[in-house]
Amino acid sequence: MERVDCVVIGAGVVGLAVARALALAGREVLILESEGAIGTATSARNSEVIHAGIYYPKGSLKARLCVSGRVALYDFCQRFGVAHRRCGKLIVATDDGQTDGLEQIRQHARANGVEDLRLLDGAQLHALEPALHAVAALLSPSTGIIDSHGLMLALQGDAERHGAVLALRAPVTGLACEDPGFVIEVGGEAPMRLHATTLVNCAGHGAPLLAAGMRGLAPQHVPRAWYAKGSYFSLSARTPFTHLIYPLPEPGGLGTHLTLDLAGRARFGPDVEWVDGLDYSLDPARAERFHAAIRRYWPGLPDHALQPAYTGIRPKISGPGEANADFRIDGPATHGIPGLVNLFGIESPGLTSSLAIGDHVCALLELTEPLTA
Repeated sequence: MERVDCVVIGAGVVGLAVARALALAGREVLILESEGAIGTATSARNSEVIHAGIYYPKGSLKARLCVSGRVALYDFCQRFGVAHRRCGKLIVATDDGQTDGLEQIRQHARANGVEDLRLLDGAQLHALEPALHAVAALLSPSTGIIDSHGLMLALQGDAERHGAVLALRAPVTGLACEDPGFVIEVGGEAPMRLHATTLVNCAGHGAPLLAAGMRGLAPQHVPRAWYAKGSYFSLSARTPFTHLIYPLPEPGGLGTHLTLDLAGRARFGPDVEWVDGLDYSLDPARAERFHAAIRRYWPGLPDHALQPAYTGIRPKISGPGEANADFRIDGPATHGIPGLVNLFGIESPGLTSSLAIGDHVCALLELTEPLTA
């Protein structure tokens, strides 16, 4: 049996950020990825938005890691040449009955340490975005967009520069806790057994399933996995907007919002559809619901202008009708197993938070100072 120091399961944006943080801390790191490329699931099927940290409950991991992660991510993009743009976001009230909601969001954001939101009235909005229909909005200037694949390549490159090794097509088929360390069964074309001192489960959608099959981990430390599909549609015409446009949040997500890619093309979504597994099919008929939601803030949306783009599935640990769960990053203090960290429910703002998540994992493993509120 081959012995390794740290094994990170999963090469999405969070797994790569965790592996990089461990490598920077001087650890020998092996990344196991079941697919033939990095970041093929949640990391490749999202809005590519750098979030400010506005909505999440005060003191939650989502709030804390998003705010610190956003600062770290902009710095990382500058240092490593990752394409991004701080384009800003407008959270819009389309009628007078929604304006109180904007003020609640602003107060909530302040509690999270987001101090730069500005309240705009209808005239200011019209000057900024003439095509937008809204009576008021919050401008979030620190919201941006990013090339998610470019980010993952930069994280992988820096992790490898510090000694990390990536193994593709290396699915984990079994896990067991030993005293000390872990035995990891790896399938694929060259099956092997590994013994690791440290194990970090960053498997995204598959993290609860892997943890549930881990011998030596008590069942009460494994949450149920839920899957919330989000469909995206692209705009066939040229967009009149230069900012991201978000309605007020809705249960399960942030509403049918307009985001931009780095080429300036617009896309809409995601909506929320609870599904039983990883079904990435897209029903073109869902565009009808999108039209109605979009026209509340953009009445000028042309007929038949939405084209099916792609879907993503949020790796949730809370189900329909339940409050959105916080990130679960369970270290030894939670489950009592030295060297083990399980990451569950790392949905949005996971990309924005990725660098801070890497630091937090190191803190749980007592490799750095713990994160404080």
